[in-house]
Amino acid sequence: MGPEAKLYQKIKKTFNRISFVRIENNSLLGTPDLLGYNSSGAFFTLELKVTRGKKIRFSPHQISFHVKHPKNSFILVEALDQRSSKLSQFFLFKGERILELEACGLKLDPCATGLEACGLELGA
Repeated sequence: MGPEAKLYQKIKKTFNRISFVRIENNSLLGTPDLLGYNSSGAFFTLELKVTRGKKIRFSPHQISFHVKHPKNSFILVEALDQRSSKLSQFFLFKGERILELEACGLKLDPCATGLEACGLELGA
């Protein structure tokens, strides 16, 4: 199981008040990993990223998606500790900030920090 698939499993267990659909899409490149539906009845997309450093890599298609769809889109980053894969931090960013996030990486201020806080921001 890849790192983003493992992150998805953590999200499903933690954000139990949000219904997620995994988007497996090879025809529309850049489409986020998840479609979420929260307890307030709002839909949103969620791009999952896992990194071992401060830099976060996006494809040009992913950047394009978030630039075209800036509202109700989010990016959840799991930053793994470089010494231990068991320790990690979680950061949530609004999709409208993808260009800043690509340029600044994890130096950019997130809208939520910590897995539980990220869930609350998404409406869990």
